Amino acid sequence: MFYIIGLGNPGEEYDNTRHNVGRMSVEIFSKNHKLPEFSINKKLRALVSEGKVGRDKVTLVLPETFMNKSGESVKPIITSKKKAASLVVVSDDLDLPLGRFKIAFNRGSGGHKGVESIIRAVKTEEFIRVKVGISPSTASGKLRKPDSKEILDFIIGKFKKPELEKMKKVFKKVSEALEMIVVEGKDRAMGEFNSR
Repeated sequence: MFYIIGLGNPGEEYDNTRHNVGRMSVEIFSKNHKLPEFSINKKLRALVSEGKVGRDKVTLVLPETFMNKSGESVKPIITSKKKAASLVVVSDDLDLPLGRFKIAFNRGSGGHKGVESIIRAVKTEEFIRVKVGISPSTASGKLRKPDSKEILDFIIGKFKKPELEKMKKVFKKVSEALEMIVVEGKDRAMGEFNSR
């Protein structure tokens, strides 16, 4: 069983915002695999969908707690280090340019409040992360991260139309990567997708 957590903020005002790419990625993964509709789980304070990808069981979780309390939705299900090894957290990442993503394992939060909350809740960093880039870059591909005063407005800002078009391709690839993690394991997925 894999537990795939899509980080974001609940509510329509956060739809299509950069900070919600984790949530958006998991919603698209769910659609691509025709998994059941998400329904509210009061105990987890999250939207949950359970089903199968190939022969493997998956539980998709979209916390409804706001980003910096995401761990509250994860703590009741990830009760041991063994379970943490099958936890996949999908989130936005300012250290990657828009259009790129990276799979990591046993890494720190990189300053991401949602990931920090999950690390505190499950008491380990030994879980899989799929980090989806949201930062602008120059024509040559050099990262142009917003400065610290602009970061909050930037991450809760909505994608522009051309950015969303670019993100559609990314979501497709992230969906393929999540499938590979579930079916073939994280090492295979890291080898396949991190080298692109």
